[in-house]
Amino acid sequence: MKICLVNKFHTVKGGSETYYFALGEMLEKRGHEVIYFSMKDEKNKTCKQEKYFVEHVDFNGTMSKLQIVKASLKMLYSMEAKKKFEQLIKNERPDIIHLNIFQSQLTGSIVDIAKKYRIPIVYTAHDLKSICPNYQMLNHGKICERCLHGNYINCFKTGCMKDSRAKSLLATIEAEVYKKKKIYQKLDLIITPSLFYKRKIEEAGIAKCPVIHMTNFLPEGTEYKSGNSNGEYFLYFGRLSREKGILTLIQAYEYAKVNRPLYIVGTGPMKEQIEQFIIKKKLQGQVKLLGFKTGQELKNIISNARCICLPSEWYENGPYSIMEAQAVGKPVIVSDNGGLPELVEDGVNGYIVKAQNAQELAEKLLMCDNKEDWKGENIVKWAHKKYNAETYLNTIEQLYRKELEK
Repeated sequence: MKICLVNKFHTVKGGSETYYFALGEMLEKRGHEVIYFSMKDEKNKTCKQEKYFVEHVDFNGTMSKLQIVKASLKMLYSMEAKKKFEQLIKNERPDIIHLNIFQSQLTGSIVDIAKKYRIPIVYTAHDLKSICPNYQMLNHGKICERCLHGNYINCFKTGCMKDSRAKSLLATIEAEVYKKKKIYQKLDLIITPSLFYKRKIEEAGIAKCPVIHMTNFLPEGTEYKSGNSNGEYFLYFGRLSREKGILTLIQAYEYAKVNRPLYIVGTGPMKEQIEQFIIKKKLQGQVKLLGFKTGQELKNIISNARCICLPSEWYENGPYSIMEAQAVGKPVIVSDNGGLPELVEDGVNGYIVKAQNAQELAEKLLMCDNKEDWKGENIVKWAHKKYNAETYLNTIEQLYRKELEK
């Protein structure tokens, strides 16, 4: 088969790119031909199809009114993406198109091209953009489902997109355009990494195609091996952003009064606020911000942790941070939001706590601190079975073939 993988970023920024590149590599090893469509960026991995990539668009920075107008034309229905994607399709003639994050930068225009050439479209929903204009179902720090059934004007009314009324207006119009053009109804299959996301997308009723749940996989070559069984510290690693519950974690750590320190690894918009909160709580000696880490250095930090904490305050999907921790035998403490509880057997390979409940989280930190043996080898076995790359690939191949046979 010839598969076209689509994602707005062609450099690793998060879980969707980890999935995108790992899937491409596995498919190629199986003898399939893989081509890519994405957005230009100086950090991109080299790619034979990069001449078809669209110009770089960034909606995150401060924007003038003129920039907002120009950006909106690209964000709502990109004619550039439509033209370049059609050139790619005509020249490469793929059998299957597999979308990942395509909204905003690439837009639904590419879906129309796929339908024009009658190519089956598979979509992996890494976030909630298909049912929520701001993609998080988070409204100024609080879970929000006002837009779930298509009432997208609520996004603009509340200004929930990055706390900006202008960006919220753009996001609202974008969602309305997708609804009017029935973009998601043109898909042939939707895959969700969490069962929770499957239920939400089905509840929203945006698609006519099947929605199936497939837990994400860890890339081929992942070493499943138990690390330091005792562990020297509690660890959070990932983006330093409001929805991750980091301030709640620090508050819980203060309540717990455990002996082990808390390490926070990563970077993001909340860095300064976290630093100030640590100072306010007089925890400079116990809570340490280590900055951004990657590669073997990050693996070593995870391996030497007592447990990994992700008390997210939004609907998480299937975060790789939890999967990677379990692959080295580490217990995890997660909130009960989104797909997180699906990755943990409470009391067996970690704990599940109520989101935004610092007191309950403190109790679990203390329990984890005192528990002598988490049986890391059993956690590793559980992770290998649940996140096995070969098993995932076998299933995805079957799904592709099924779409081609229709």
